[in-house]
Amino acid sequence: MLSSVRRIGLVQQAAQEDRERSLALAEEGVRAAAAQGAQLISLQELFRTPYFPQVESADHFDLAESIPGPTSECMSKLAAELGVVLIVPVFEKRAAGVYHNSAIVIDTDGTQAGLYRKMHIPDDPGFYEKYYFTPGDTGFHAIDTRLGRIGVLICWDQWFPEAARLLALDGAEILFYPSAIAWLDGESKEENDAQRESWITVQRGHAIVNGVFVAATNRVGREGGLTFFGSSFACDPQGRILAQARTDHEQVLVVDCSMARIEEQRRGWPFLRDRRIDAYADLLLRFRRTP
Repeated sequence: MLSSVRRIGLVQQAAQEDRERSLALAEEGVRAAAAQGAQLISLQELFRTPYFPQVESADHFDLAESIPGPTSECMSKLAAELGVVLIVPVFEKRAAGVYHNSAIVIDTDGTQAGLYRKMHIPDDPGFYEKYYFTPGDTGFHAIDTRLGRIGVLICWDQWFPEAARLLALDGAEILFYPSAIAWLDGESKEENDAQRESWITVQRGHAIVNGVFVAATNRVGREGGLTFFGSSFACDPQGRILAQARTDHEQVLVVDCSMARIEEQRRGWPFLRDRRIDAYADLLLRFRRTP
């Protein structure tokens, strides 16, 4: 019988230029989390490479790989060996000229339980992702694993409440957000602190309004003009932070999540009950006000 407590692991690491070393270090992180009893373990966005979308270069497409491919095969063997569920981000080559920022969910027996392709793609200074990534076409669907039903979103997706809500409505109990979010050079400490707090706050909000657990994994370290601020964390359905990593240090975070908290929170704050689904049609508009 499945326990009502899920122990999740978040692997926060610095990027490596050597892709094979990145994979080996990620495996070490997964093993460290599993050794502490973690059952569902998430790596960070684009974990096998430095954050290459800081610039637009066609050469970087060579970093992409197919699914199945080297990363999925390695992590599938690891998941089966350890008996854990893995959330594994991949720079996916779907076809010639079609690339995605993706994440594979690998079940405890090493089989692929699901695939998510990043839906919201940013295009900002230092984050030129639209050059590289085709917008995802998987939609927002929860993924069944042997350790429960989870949802996966990737980085920029975390700012969109619609994505989290749709996964909650599809039965996800834990939302995982593999991320690569950083401070830009030249901004003040006050601005940096505000950005970090915004990142944390919006995801805590998703946990609260949907009555789910949220777990976000970010990288650390300086790359080019960016300083990745770590701060990987997990929070409960009331938005309370259960554990949080440092801003400047590699760390494996392991957290217990009692699934009974979902029912408790939704009984007390029944947001899903009180939704006015008859009145939300205008959410399908790009912008409601007309000139």
